[in-house]
Order: sequence, then C-alpha cells, then structure tokens
Amino acid sequence: MKPLSVFAATLLVAGTLLTSAHAAAPPLDTAARGELIAALAKQLDDYYVYPDVARKLGQALRVKLGQGGYDALTEPKAFARTLTDDLRAVSHDKHLRVFAADTPLPPMNPDGKPTPGQESAMHKQMAAAGFGIFKTDILAGNIGYLDLRGFAPVKFAAPAITAAMTQLADTDALIIDLRWNGGGDPACVAWLASYLFDKRTHLNDLAWREGNRTEQFWTEPTVPGKRYGQTKPLYVLTSPRTFSGGEEFSYDMQQLKRATRVGETTGGGANPGQVRPLSPYFGAFIPNGRAINPITQTSWEGTGVVPEIKVAADDALATAQRLATERLKLAPAAL
Repeated sequence: MKPLSVFAATLLVAGTLLTSAHAAAPPLDTAARGELIAALAKQLDDYYVYPDVARKLGQALRVKLGQGGYDALTEPKAFARTLTDDLRAVSHDKHLRVFAADTPLPPMNPDGKPTPGQESAMHKQMAAAGFGIFKTDILAGNIGYLDLRGFAPVKFAAPAITAAMTQLADTDALIIDLRWNGGGDPACVAWLASYLFDKRTHLNDLAWREGNRTEQFWTEPTVPGKRYGQTKPLYVLTSPRTFSGGEEFSYDMQQLKRATRVGETTGGGANPGQVRPLSPYFGAFIPNGRAINPITQTSWEGTGVVPEIKVAADDALATAQRLATERLKLAPAAL
C-alpha cells in the first residue's frame, strides 16, 4: 500500500469536506478528549515509523491528560493544535499532525486508500491546483522557470509535468522554484527528475514500518518528449516552507551534484505517511516510513537541506537568474 502524500491528503480532506453539509464539530468534554487521545495513541502504536517513539508519545499524552493538562480545551481545533505541538515536542517530527474538521471526515477504505468517489474529488481538486504547477515561464536570456508547489500523485500529475518540461526543454538553463512546495508523491519527484538525467539514476529509498520493506525510487528509463538532460545549468530555489517531497527533490539533486540550490534551509521533514482517522471529526497524519538516500544513507529529517547559495528566500529567484545569466556567458565548451 502506498500512503497518501501530504499534498494528496490535504487536497483529499479539503476537497471532500468542502462539499459536506453536516453540522460543525461539537465542543469537547472530558470523555471525548480521553477517547481521542486513546485513539491517537493506538494509531501511533500501530503505524508510527519508530515504535519506541510511538510508545513515548502515547505515554506523554496520557500523563498530560491525567494531570488535567487538556481540561480547558473544549474547542476542537485548539485541541488539535495542542496535540500537534505535544507530539512534535517529543518526536521532533514535523510531519506528525492532528487536525479537526468542521464537518465529518470522509470514510476511508480499511487499506487506507481513497474510495473511487474520493479519488475523483481529489483529482478535481488537484486539477484546479494545476497538479502542483503554479507557473512556467521563459525568462530573459532563455532561462526556463518552473514554480512547482506540490508533487501530486504521479498518475494524475505526469502529463502536466511532461507538458511543463516540454515547454522548457529548449531553454539554456532552468530554475525550479520549490519555495512554496509542501511535498507529495515520491514517484512524482522521480518523474520530474527523469527529465534531468540522461540515464537511469537511483534517487531515494523509503523504508516502511509495515512489512519491514524498502521501496526504491529511480528515474524512468524513458520519458515522453524530450529530456532536459543533465549538462545544462539547473538551480533549485528553497525556503523554510519547502517540505517533505520538495525537500527530497532538493536533497536528491544535491547528492547527485545535479543542481545548485539557492535560498534558505528547508523545513526538515523526511518521514512519509498518511491520514489516519481518530473520530468522525478528527484525524492525524502519521508517518510510517523514513527516507534513506542511497549516497548518504541518511536523510534531511530534522536538519533540512542547506543551499549552497544562502540568500533570503525572497531574493532567491533574482539571485538564481543572475547566476544563470553569468554562467551562460561562458563559452559552450566551458559548460
């Protein structure tokens, strides 16, 4: 089972809930808070990528509950925010998140995959968001620009990625802007990367708790249209908002020495997961895997990806344009 990405899960929940007409979540009492914490602790025990940390998380929540630390929290979203803060204080895992919805969450299949109706709704929401592609452009000096704000599931996003890379294929340098990229499907990361290498390349591995298995991600041996190739200059823009799959792309390019990163250090979240239900109105995004780069045998979890060219995120595009322009002034043989 491939879990929902951050990007997909967010759009699935948001898109489905926006069409619901049920009543808002009721205020919480002592019993409801206790039931939610019990459900959360069980989901962590069953799925969180690090079982020993899961036990610590459950224990910390139960201790605080027993000490009355949640007694004043009756508003659902405030309770969810506090639980999220408490989970991250112990785990330091920025993917871990509890959320409260204004309307009942859509039912999920037992295997965690969306139903056909939910998948259709998710596709509509992602199409409305351009499958993560916010903008493509050709800047002065024949410099390509791709503003990518999420890696949608590759089965939805591949044609849009292909179209964008086709539009930019004949530029002399490329800037990929991930400053607002919150992550997504690792297979979509690999699809985009496939246009940037001339041969099949090992990008990343994900080690899943369930089944104690490791999944490898490589660039595709063939792609529709023209490859951009791996000799033309590539710049990747990052910020503290760059997260998860956005960081994976940045980290992959860094370790493979394919691109120059420009901007600020990324958010530091490398553990993929999926939404788990806690109650009709509450859910949690719980990581059940971890990234392992084939070169470093580690990841960007907790540290982020540090750019080579450190500038304020707001100045990253102008800086990358200047760097690309200066490099393209060199004789072709020097490139």
